[in-house]
Amino acid sequence: MVALLTFCAASTALYNVVAVRAGREAGAWRKHLADEFATRPLNDLWMLTGAAVAMIAGLWLLTLALTPGLRHLLPMRAPNACSPLRVSLDRDGAALLLRDAALRVPGVARARVRVRRHRVKVRADVRFRESPQVRDDLYALLREEYDHLALSHPPRLVIRVRRSTR
Repeated sequence: MVALLTFCAASTALYNVVAVRAGREAGAWRKHLADEFATRPLNDLWMLTGAAVAMIAGLWLLTLALTPGLRHLLPMRAPNACSPLRVSLDRDGAALLLRDAALRVPGVARARVRVRRHRVKVRADVRFRESPQVRDDLYALLREEYDHLALSHPPRLVIRVRRSTR
């Protein structure tokens, strides 16, 4: 909300500056604000309060911008609709579970899994068996593992299979 209000105030001020540069009259609010800033001393209570509020809002926005948040967690479905319980799964944990499941498919020699918010990328190297068969088996098994993970917004599954050179 603070960022949205700051954006609106800055946009209005920028519009007024451009309008003055284009030859129009400055807004009454801008003239009044300029007069207030020019006539009030810096140790005035309203000036100090405004500066403190601006500083606190800026520090809060900076802190929010630099903290990681919960983007590394994938939210899971609640056990029932009226449960206040919120459960999340770490992306690295989900990647390990899916990688272990991919390695159980016959013919897969090596698998790499990357879990993002909207997509899961699986790359599998095939030693024996035909690649389309392995891909179908891999897709079926990983779909089943997806159901076991019980994610509230399951990411899209992208599977790439290639013939192993080693």
